Amino acid sequence: RYPFILHKYDIGPCQTKWTSDYLENKIGSKPVRIHVSQDSMMDFVRKNFTYETLPFNKLIKRCERATNDEYFVSPNEHYYFRALGDNQRTDIANIEKHFPSIAGDIKYPPLFSSEQFFSSVLRIGSANTQLWTHYDIMDNTLIQVHGTKRLIMFKPSDIDYLYIDGDKSLVNDIEQPDFETYPLVRQATYYTGTLQAGDCLFIPALWFHNIKSLATHAISVNVFWRHVNVDFYDPKDLYGNKDLVPFNRTIGQLAKSLHELDKQLPAVYTDFYARRLRSYLDNYIRENEKKISQ
Repeated sequence: RYPFILHKYDIGPCQTKWTSDYLENKIGSKPVRIHVSQDSMMDFVRKNFTYETLPFNKLIKRCERATNDEYFVSPNEHYYFRALGDNQRTDIANIEKHFPSIAGDIKYPPLFSSEQFFSSVLRIGSANTQLWTHYDIMDNTLIQVHGTKRLIMFKPSDIDYLYIDGDKSLVNDIEQPDFETYPLVRQATYYTGTLQAGDCLFIPALWFHNIKSLATHAISVNVFWRHVNVDFYDPKDLYGNKDLVPFNRTIGQLAKSLHELDKQLPAVYTDFYARRLRSYLDNYIRENEKKISQ
């Protein structure tokens, strides 16, 4: 359950074919939805970006330039494209369905069976663009086609130190954290690496990751697959990041039970029993850590 990089894996002809001219010719003016920000460090929690739509051929050209004559906010704005389905509310991203003209150019590492396949996501971003730290609920592989990316990753158990809001960390600048605001980050263990063109990164489910494109624009493909019981996944999950059904059921029951306590008992009792519950959870975590280490 640790990440690893397959260096210089044979990802197919995409590594040489997927120039901006080639992609522009193959995909054309298909409209795509993108993130646009003046800040190179995009923040999903605080939303320092806007969602815009561009024809694909304009997006790929803008991404490879540091400044643009045409822009939404400023000439040096940053772009990030994460492919969606044709119907953004119901379709799961799939290169074969939504970008068939280039789907045959790429080969995936054989880390999963075809029955486990969930999605294949085309990603394109401007140089020096950094995304927010988050975890995914599914195992996935990030295939680097063009450009170089810096990786920072954290074990699932470091959730205690990363100030989580949903599946995302509030610590946006993970390379130079504000320790006064987020002191516990000091206790997290940083795993770092570099992803070059032709490399494939395996990202186990629940591992927090922060990824930044470096000197040039980046083109990647993310492949997600279901690795636990299919019934555990939320059927409305389009991105592979909704928490598993058993957890959502449990947290809902817990919230209901705490509400009942709060409604029936004086505050001193609810505080006492909440602390009892925390003690129970601490013991549960310690026992589970022993199982994981074995």
